[in-house]
Amino acid sequence: MKIAVAGFDWDQGNWPKCGKHGVTKEEIEDFFNNSPAVMPDPHLDEPRMRAIGQTLGGRYLFLVFMFRLIDGGTFIRPISARYMHQREISHYEKTRN
Repeated sequence: MKIAVAGFDWDQGNWPKCGKHGVTKEEIEDFFNNSPAVMPDPHLDEPRMRAIGQTLGGRYLFLVFMFRLIDGGTFIRPISARYMHQREISHYEKTRN
């Protein structure tokens, strides 16, 4: 399923949590242009998604996000982001091939 995304929803509630692991806003936004694997996140309070894959610069990311409807447009609201650990990268690479 392909969703038309109008942009990203950043504010002081989500950016500090995403940036604390050294991931930049630009990496997160570009990450979605590199066809990450997206799946539901088992969060009980709100519908969240998980994405794993590589940034355009080749770094592996694990990202939790949700879709937000703002003024009639669908926006991606990143909730947390971090670089993947080597074990996760190895598992990801095995399942991709």
